[in-house]
Amino acid sequence: MLATIGCLTILVLLTAILTNKLTPLSALIAVPVSASLMAGFGAKTAVFMLHGIQGVAGVAGMFIFAILYFGVVTDAGMLDPIIDRLLRVVGNNPARIAVGSALLALLVHLDGSGAVTFLVTIPVMKPVYDRLGMDRRVLACVCAMAAGVNFLPWTGPTIRAAAALHVSTTALFNPLIPAQLTGLVFVFSCAWFLGWRESKRLASAGGIISHDMLTPHAREVSEKRNSLARPGRFWVNLLLTLLLVGAMVGAKLEPVSVFMAGLVIALQINYPKLKQQQERVEAHARTALLMAAILFAAGSFTGIVRDSGMLGAMAKVAVQLTPASVAAHLPVALAIVSMPLSLIFDPDSFYFGVLPILAEAAKTFGIPASQVAQAALLGMHTTGFPISPLTPATFLVAGLAEIELRAHQKFSFLFLFAASLLMTAAAIVTGVLHF
Repeated sequence: MLATIGCLTILVLLTAILTNKLTPLSALIAVPVSASLMAGFGAKTAVFMLHGIQGVAGVAGMFIFAILYFGVVTDAGMLDPIIDRLLRVVGNNPARIAVGSALLALLVHLDGSGAVTFLVTIPVMKPVYDRLGMDRRVLACVCAMAAGVNFLPWTGPTIRAAAALHVSTTALFNPLIPAQLTGLVFVFSCAWFLGWRESKRLASAGGIISHDMLTPHAREVSEKRNSLARPGRFWVNLLLTLLLVGAMVGAKLEPVSVFMAGLVIALQINYPKLKQQQERVEAHARTALLMAAILFAAGSFTGIVRDSGMLGAMAKVAVQLTPASVAAHLPVALAIVSMPLSLIFDPDSFYFGVLPILAEAAKTFGIPASQVAQAALLGMHTTGFPISPLTPATFLVAGLAEIELRAHQKFSFLFLFAASLLMTAAAIVTGVLHF
C-alpha cells in the first residue's frame, strides 16, 4: 500500500513539475503533504516535514551565504582585473580565444550560478569572436563545458543531491575532485582544438586580420558598476576567497560556517558603511532566498516520504524487480546515462523525486547512497544543464551568443557527453565508483 502511494506521489510530483502545472516549490510541498494525509498519517505529517527541514538546514544556509558572498566580491570587482588581463592575453589567436573563454567561464562560475556565468562571459567574449569571424557555437560550447564540469559544493546539483539524501556537500564533492580535474583538462583540450580548427577554417577562407582587429577589446562597464568596484582590494578579496575554498576542501570545515564568516569579512572590507552593506545583501537576497525556499520544501518532501515509510517500501519493490548482478553496477550505469537524462528531467524532479528511490534501493545491495549521488553529479544537470531545454540557462546561452537553440544543442552535445563519460571513467579509476 505505501509503495503504491509513494509511486503515485513521485509520478504526480514529476508530472506537475514537468508540465508546469505547479512550480517546484508548490509541488514539493502540496503533493507529499496530500499523499501523507491520504495515507492516514494526519498530524504526524507535520513532524515528518520538520525532520526533513532540519536535515537540509545546513545545505540551505550554505547556499544563501555562498550566493551573498560571491555576489559581494563580484560587485567589488574581484574578477575585473582577471577579465581585463585575459582579454589582452588572448589577442587574435582563435585557439587562445577559445581557451580564454573557457577559463573566464570557469572563474565566473565560482559563484555557482550558470546564468551569471553566461551573462558575464558571453557578452565579454562575443565581440572578439565577431571581430575575427569565429563561429559563435564555439563560444557557447566552451562556456557550457567549463560551467558544466565545474560543479562545486555550493552549485545547484550538489546542493540538491545533498539535501535529497541528507549527506554533506563536501562528502559528495571531495572524492570527485580528481574526476573533475580530469574533466577540466578535457575541457581546455577541446577548447584549444575548437579554436585551432577555427583558425584553420578562417585561414582557408582567406580571412585577413586588419590592424583594427589587433586592438584589444575593452569591456564596457556601467557607471553603477564602477561605483561598486573596489579595485584597491582585489588581492584581499582574492586571498579571502582562496582561504575560504581551502577551509572547505582542505580543512573540511562546514561550508555554511565558512561562508557566513566570509560574508561578514567581505562586507567589512569592501562596504564598511551600514547602508552599503544592506544594499549589497538586498541586491542578491532574492536569488539566495528563492533557492533556499525550494531546498526547505525539498527537505519537507524527503522527510515525509522517508519517515512515513513510502521510500523504504518503494525501494523494497525496486529491489525485488532488480537482479543483483545488475544492481551492483547501478552507480556506473547512472553515471553513464546521467547527462542525457538532463534532457528529460529538470533538476528538482530528478534530485528530489528520482534520486532518493535509486539511493534507497542501492543501499539494500550495500551501495552507499553517497555513491549514487556522486554518479548522478557526473552528468545530471552538471554537464547536462547547458543544453537541457528544462533549464533557463540553456536559452540564455543561445540567446546571448545569438545562435539557434538546436544549433547549440547539436554542436555541444557530444563534447558535453564525452566530458561526462571521461569523468565517469576517472571516478572508476580513482575508486569513487565501482564497476
